Amino acid sequence: MLAFFNSNYHLITIVILSIFLGIEVISRVPAVLHTPLMSGANAIHGVVIIGAIIVMGEAHEGDILSLVLGFLAVVLGTLNVVGGFVVTDRMLEMFGKKKKK
Repeated sequence: MLAFFNSNYHLITIVILSIFLGIEVISRVPAVLHTPLMSGANAIHGVVIIGAIIVMGEAHEGDILSLVLGFLAVVLGTLNVVGGFVVTDRMLEMFGKKKKK
């Protein structure tokens, strides 16, 4: 396990910095705006997706763990981004004019 960390410390650093960047950006949203913007703020996971793509691109052919973790990060980040936009769309529909029959 220690050999893995020693050989992939730069990739692990990218993932950790992506996590801190995402937390920092999300924490800057004021509490008053958090509810209407929370689903749109999930798009910040784009930073996680980019970090995961970088990790997957830098991984060696035999480094299955980096590839699997990068793939999972891309899939889960993408699901969160798409889900955030779906929730935003549903919230915006609530404020639209009601259709007359």
